[in-house]
Amino acid sequence: MVYAVVRAGGRQEKVEVGTIVQLDRVQAAQGEKIELPAVLLVDGATVTTDADKLAKVKVTAEVIGNLRGPKIIIQKYKNKTGYKKRQGHRQELTRVKITGIK
Repeated sequence: MVYAVVRAGGRQEKVEVGTIVQLDRVQAAQGEKIELPAVLLVDGATVTTDADKLAKVKVTAEVIGNLRGPKIIIQKYKNKTGYKKRQGHRQELTRVKITGIK
């Protein structure tokens, strides 16, 4: 079983070939190929964390499409002062499918 942990948009994701993951928005068109930097590679019983060896590892992914995450409501309230503030946020995301770990 081969899998890798990749760095994507300030987070780390565990991926295998065929996995579909959602990342922070990537500037790439639908169907375009992108490469993700590996942080860790596991190939059976062999675990690779050395930066020099990981520089040679290529994790490729294909962009499936762009989407937006769920709406998050931010509310602030202070008692007895009349202060209240309401704000919403939807994160811009990109869905990618992992096509290869080499």
